[in-house]
Amino acid sequence: PLPARSRSTGNAMNTATFDTYAAVKALREAGADEGMAEAIVNTASAAAGAGHDELATKADLRTAIEPLATKADLNAAIASVRAELGTIRWSIGLLAAFMFAIGLRVFGIL
Repeated sequence: PLPARSRSTGNAMNTATFDTYAAVKALREAGADEGMAEAIVNTASAAAGAGHDELATKADLRTAIEPLATKADLNAAIASVRAELGTIRWSIGLLAAFMFAIGLRVFGIL
């Protein structure tokens, strides 16, 4: 079996330990042969220690969220778009009425 050791993963603010000896022992008790148990634990241990520099912290998430719009911002933007659409509808309606009047004039109805 593997020697009793622990592996520290993460940074100074978030430290986790992984007791490889206890993990091998638990896998052996669950029915895994010694070679399989060690292979599983070695793989898990390597995965636990790899890539922690790429994980996002709470501070990273807060920084990413700050520039996002709030619900009030979105509601204000929606209200603004609705007001603009109302203005566009009125403009299209007036233009259609004007074109209709020109058409009536061209055909001699007015």
